[in-house]
This record gives sequence, structure tokens and C-alpha cells, in this order.
Amino acid sequence: MIEEIMKEAEEKIKRAKNLDELNHVRVEFLGKKGKISMLMKRIKEIPSEERRKYGKAVNELKNNVEDLIREKLETLKNLEKLRMYESMWVDVSLPGAKRKTGHEHPVMRIWREMEEIFVSMGYEVVEGPEIEDTWHNFDALNTPEWHPARDEHDSFYFSDTSLLRTHTSPVQIRIMLSRKPPIAIISPGKVYRRDYDATHLPVFHQLEGLYVDKRVTVGHLKFTLGEFARRMFGEGSRVRLRPSFFPFTEPSFEVDVYLKGYGWLEILGAGMVDPEVFKNVGYDPEEWTGFAFGMGVDRVAMLKYGITDIRELVKNDARFLSSY
Repeated sequence: MIEEIMKEAEEKIKRAKNLDELNHVRVEFLGKKGKISMLMKRIKEIPSEERRKYGKAVNELKNNVEDLIREKLETLKNLEKLRMYESMWVDVSLPGAKRKTGHEHPVMRIWREMEEIFVSMGYEVVEGPEIEDTWHNFDALNTPEWHPARDEHDSFYFSDTSLLRTHTSPVQIRIMLSRKPPIAIISPGKVYRRDYDATHLPVFHQLEGLYVDKRVTVGHLKFTLGEFARRMFGEGSRVRLRPSFFPFTEPSFEVDVYLKGYGWLEILGAGMVDPEVFKNVGYDPEEWTGFAFGMGVDRVAMLKYGITDIRELVKNDARFLSSY
């Protein structure tokens, strides 16, 4: 019987494929009710003259089975460790996981293109604060207190003298106060007005330009804007100037651009810097002349990409944005 149990134990230990199966074999043979334990309990039934021989044989059986289980345990532990390492193994030569990457928002792309165009013409990019005082935002730009743009229902005020800027023109004032001509700058940035419909947002992006030097004329202004239109919208685009009124330019113009398939579209406002503005910053209007212009970056993006509702630009719809 001892030989049969030894043979059975060897076979089952050999067939054990994992630690759980090996533990079942251990309990079957070495547990309290295991087959070898039951042999040990039968020792009192053995005749006294055979007990010593019987006990020795059972102990050898027990030791042999324990040795086999111990060896198998080490083997299975090494296999488990190997499987764990294999599951963690990474082939570094394989390409990485593909992930969707973002891209430039259409407004930021147009912003960058506009900057590149004017920088290539010699303009410097400057920035200024988005929270402005009324003097820089209105008074210095020859905008009187009775002007509708200064009404509370058109602008976002913090106090009687502090507000979110309604255009980036205050940057021009700050630059002229800190520098002497000649000056050639553009000032892109966020601006804030109380509007919200298909063509207006309460927060939008504007780019304004200023050129001050001696003997600057409307011809310089028209050439600059014509070159911008050609490079932004393609060959065949051209501009026309229609008389208008802005408090800080004289004469003032609404500027249309001709786009193939659309015809003439109003795109920006411009004009020669009003002499009163020069006086406000300490420039002699008899010595210096200049022009200024301003346009909505969002508006240019809409024209460039054929977008009809400006609100689409702020919905963060990935399906819409990925089209541009």
C-alpha cells in the first residue's frame, strides 16, 4: 500500500499545473485526513514486532512526498514569475499606441497667419492689458462721454473708470506714450462687448494696426490693406475704401475686400490717425502722420472658411473644429 500511495503521489504532483492544484495534492496526502496521515494513525493496529518497520516506512513516504512537493513548489513559483514577467514584457521596437491629437483652432490659425503677414511687412506685435481705464480706452482715442460705445449696455464696467477693453486701440495709445515715431505695430488680443448673435460674441478677438511716420498717406494705408487681403484670401482679392466715421481717425473708412464667389464684403475699419489723438499722446500732428486699422480675427476666420454663425467657434464641437 505504501508503494501504491507513493506512486500515486508522484503522478499527481507531476501533473499539478499551478499552485492551487499542488496544494490540493498536499492536502490529499499530508493533510490531517490525508492518506499518509491515515497510515500514521493505523500504527497502533500493526503488530508490535512490525510497528518499527512500518513506522519507518511511513515516515520515509511522508518525507519523500514532502520533498517532491517542495521541488514542485519551487518549479511552479518560477513558472508563475516567468508568466508575470512575460505579461509585463513590452517590445520597444513596436510603434506606440495611436492617440488622437489636437490641432489649431481656426481662430488661432488665422491669428497666427495675420501676425505673420504683418510681421513680414515690418510690423511689431505688441500686447496690452485686457482691463483698461476709460482714459486709454475712450478719452485718449477722442471718444467723448456721450458716445454710445461708452454706455453700460455696450461695455463691461468694473467701476466708472475701469472696464474690460472694447478694442485693442488702447495698446496703440500706450505705445505712443512710451515711444517716439516712427512706429509700426499690430496689437492682437481679446476684446469685450455686450453682443451675442450669429455675427457677434461678448468675447472675441481683434487685431489692430498703427503706422506713424512722416508724410504717411491714405495710399500707404490702401496698399498695406490690399497686400494683406491678397496674402490672406489669395490672388485676385482687392480692397476698396468707403467713407465712414470713427472718433479716432480722420478721414475714416469702411474697408471692403473682394472675394471670388462672394463679391465685396465689409471686413474692417481704418483711417488716418486724428490729429487730436496725436495731441493726446504728445505728438506734433504737423510733424507726424499715420494710419490705423482694426479687424475681427473671428470675422476673418468666418470669411476664410465659409462659417456663417460665429457662435460655432466657441461651442468646442470637435466634429466642427476638425473640419478646419
